[in-house]
Amino acid sequence: MTQTSILLWFRRDLRLADQAAVLAAASSGAPVIPVYVLDDETPRHRKLGAASRWWLDGSLRALSKALEARGSRLILRRGASPQVLAELAAEVGARTIHALHHYEPWWRNAEKALVKEGLNLHLHHGNFLLPPGTVKTGGGTNFRIYTPFWRASQQLLPPPLPSAAPDRLAVPAAWPDSDRLSDWCLLPTKPDWAAGFRAEWTPGEAGALARLDAFTPHRASAYNDRRNYPSEEGTSRLSPHLALGEISPAQVWHAVEGCGAGVEQFRAELGWRDYGQNIIAEFPDYGARPAKPAFDAFPWREDAQDLAAWQQGRTGYPIVDAGMRQLWQTGWIHNRVRMIVASFLIKHLLLDWRVGEQWFWDTLVDADYAQNVVNWQWSAGSGVDANQFARIMAPLTQSPKFDAGDYIRRYVPELSALGEEEIHDPTPIMRRRCNYPMPIVGHVEARQRALAAYATIKAG
Repeated sequence: MTQTSILLWFRRDLRLADQAAVLAAASSGAPVIPVYVLDDETPRHRKLGAASRWWLDGSLRALSKALEARGSRLILRRGASPQVLAELAAEVGARTIHALHHYEPWWRNAEKALVKEGLNLHLHHGNFLLPPGTVKTGGGTNFRIYTPFWRASQQLLPPPLPSAAPDRLAVPAAWPDSDRLSDWCLLPTKPDWAAGFRAEWTPGEAGALARLDAFTPHRASAYNDRRNYPSEEGTSRLSPHLALGEISPAQVWHAVEGCGAGVEQFRAELGWRDYGQNIIAEFPDYGARPAKPAFDAFPWREDAQDLAAWQQGRTGYPIVDAGMRQLWQTGWIHNRVRMIVASFLIKHLLLDWRVGEQWFWDTLVDADYAQNVVNWQWSAGSGVDANQFARIMAPLTQSPKFDAGDYIRRYVPELSALGEEEIHDPTPIMRRRCNYPMPIVGHVEARQRALAAYATIKAG
């Protein structure tokens, strides 16, 4: 008797190693039909941004090749995930779907819809160090502040050792039809804004492992000391690979074991990623509204010209402009500079944090709903765990403090001839010679305006 096929549903978990859904499907002995659904239709679903779509194209190509090396193939479909998967299951006679847990509100809605369709949906853990909801306070409630959350998390770690990818996957007697990836038009055409992406990144599981190898052991050991210096290669640059699930956090955790003093701070960043998932699991609409209700009344400005200057890296603040141009050219920003540019948008320009969050969603190759919205609400002071609004980053102080001169020279080339004394804040004469703009707002003026705006909601 022919064994019934099962579906293996990939989402933001595009790897074969240390992937519990892959292992469960492989070990079932049943024919496995791997499938990825490009879902722009599920209610409340956030469509992937342009940069993430570029990355997705490369990641799916890499996953497809990895499956083919194991005698299998990847089926591509497009549409609302519950409907597409239910139709595919009926087409091939499948009743079971294996997948990893995801906690974005649209994926939780899709999972509920699949269960209503009568399908056996088996969800597995593995995209985080600890599944959201695992770490509780002494009173059995969720942590809302990161520091005690991470302290409690460490009592439940390390995660299990990573598992290897299966050697083979059983295949069906006949394969269902698949879309062609090229027909999805995930890549830019004209203008080709992704040239810098291709020079910087290699999407896919192999690219993730190569990036991890480059980080360990030396850069990992120096992480705590060098991670804040944008002119240096002091971070792992694993965030896009983690965002698409091309590598598991358990793989990263164990790979840095024994790499020296910087490892604990680096692991704490993995913990922040877990923390973000816990927040969106508890507050699904965290990307739409501030966690602190007082911020509903914040007097945000609307200024298209200031927003465009920020987006294009033409604010007149070299460290801010370098960060925004790095984002446009490479799809990524150094972590310290992310905080600087976010603070600038929110507090210097008084533009709504949601505007910045949406821009990051569209332009970051590591765009991740939880990380994006939690980080932006932290910067705005409106999150459940947040920086105080009154703490306003001074770009002209941050830039020399973290030796950003070479970083600025790379991404703001019109200033490349300036020395260390001038590069962080060129004089008006230097700006004219370099065709570089004056600051669109003065720091002291911006600070006073921001504090005055904040006072209105404190008084209310």
